[in-house]
Amino acid sequence: MPEMIKSPADIKTAPFDPRFPNQNQTRYCYQSYLDFHRCQKVRGEKYEPCYYFQRVFKSLCPNEWVEKWETQRSEGTFPGRI
Repeated sequence: MPEMIKSPADIKTAPFDPRFPNQNQTRYCYQSYLDFHRCQKVRGEKYEPCYYFQRVFKSLCPNEWVEKWETQRSEGTFPGRI
């Protein structure tokens, strides 16, 4: 298991966010991805509260999307504002 997961009780999903009340969580996924990278850009990579957004987008977003976004960020073609 990954480092932060020590037992099955530690596995949690993203909590309810009133900004995204519908069942479709696509925007919540994308916004959490942006928030994580914005937080790291402003606060630095070792700022622990930023990892909340990472846990949220990793639980909501399909892995293929995250891989595509990471590739786009490294190539400089990512469409979002970070």
